[in-house]
Amino acid sequence: MKTRNTKCWQSMAATIERVLGLMAAATIARPRANTTQCLIILTAALLVNSWVWADLDQSKKSADRFPSDVASTWFEALYNVVKAEKTSPPPASRIYGITAVALYESIVAGTEENRSLVGQLNGLTSLPQPRKNKKYHWPTVTNAVLAKTIRGLYPTISQASLDAINNLEQSFASQQQAVVRGRVYERSVAYGQTVATAIIDWAATDGFSIYCSYVPVRVAGAWKPTPPAFNPPLQPCWGQLRPMVLSSGEECPPPGHPAFSTDPDSDFFAAGLEVYNVGRGLTKEQTTIADYWADGPGATGTPPGHWIAIVSQIARNDELSLAAAAEAYARVGIAIHDAFIECWSTKYATNLQRPVTYINDNIDVSWVPYITTPNFPTYTSGHSTQSGAATTALTDMFGIKSFRDTTHTDHGLVPPQEPRTFDSFDEAAAEAAVSRLYGGIHFSFDNDDGLASGQCIGQAIHDRVSFKDDDDD
Repeated sequence: MKTRNTKCWQSMAATIERVLGLMAAATIARPRANTTQCLIILTAALLVNSWVWADLDQSKKSADRFPSDVASTWFEALYNVVKAEKTSPPPASRIYGITAVALYESIVAGTEENRSLVGQLNGLTSLPQPRKNKKYHWPTVTNAVLAKTIRGLYPTISQASLDAINNLEQSFASQQQAVVRGRVYERSVAYGQTVATAIIDWAATDGFSIYCSYVPVRVAGAWKPTPPAFNPPLQPCWGQLRPMVLSSGEECPPPGHPAFSTDPDSDFFAAGLEVYNVGRGLTKEQTTIADYWADGPGATGTPPGHWIAIVSQIARNDELSLAAAAEAYARVGIAIHDAFIECWSTKYATNLQRPVTYINDNIDVSWVPYITTPNFPTYTSGHSTQSGAATTALTDMFGIKSFRDTTHTDHGLVPPQEPRTFDSFDEAAAEAAVSRLYGGIHFSFDNDDGLASGQCIGQAIHDRVSFKDDDDD
């Protein structure tokens, strides 16, 4: 952007210099040059000047006419903040989802065919609107809304992460001030910040800050803390938060797991034995897949961050417009946000023990899974649920699409994993799901049923939310 605008300025300066030179030469050669000739030269200069200014005046462009680099750079930075702050998956899904809605709503008025989500998302009844007949620079709006929203969603944050957010905001601001006229720039920043405040206020009503007491459900085969740390349950009340689209965390329930049993002839025992046998005979490809989709908090941007990173790759590689990228982030952000609420509602309602507990009690007391078991009930798999929702949202927008996932190499994750190529989003979601079997931390029914719930969530978003003015769905 900076190079292009520099060339525009140079072109304008050179043109004016040439025209002034012609006028001077004409005056010297013919001191009494007629007025018509001078007016012709002056008109030509003004015409060329207007062409250059039309290119420089980016406030005349819709959000569909800008590249997505400001948005994708911000979401890549958010992935790094989630990683640095060691944010666990449920809160991370909320942060990604709210930030994505903030981006979408901040620029939707500047798009050519997109529609606001006001009145379509639970509790979102109104938002500030841009001033009528006033110009806005939508990349500047994007920079302002994302910076303020992320800071607002991280009221306590390390100085290093805060510096990273502030520095990125200032970097884009410096570029934008060089190409946007003062009043338009200031108006765009103010509008982005106003939308961010309104979105944060809306998010504050979702129940996140309300204290919730937790009483474990008494069931056969109930969950209990797992080795090696034997930590207490994580976010047991997350399923009670207000979703964005679903009616509650109880909507889109999974089919239901096999009845708990220790009988060697039972379906449940067979599921436990499968985890045990797979874990004992892992192939190199299976360990690669388990590691690739592990997405552990503190080491990565978490599982929901993986799908957000895939959106960033599509935005960059397919050269999406700012409007298209905002829609893609919103679709996936809403999907993963609601997926974690539904999944956590199911987890603590069923309260089922993890494979390591079942196997140690009934098959092999010394067995350990390839990946350390997270500290919450097993049914259903969070990876599977959110992957099913995200892939449904992506397919809804882009269709069946092959892609190369570079999340690990893009973010310099340790240990690094080579990019993986998929023929469709569904193929990637299926691999993310089965990775948890290979990791030894989920039964197959956790994964299969989680995918089914996630797909239901994605379909609910498709049925209830219109992103385009002409959508009839």
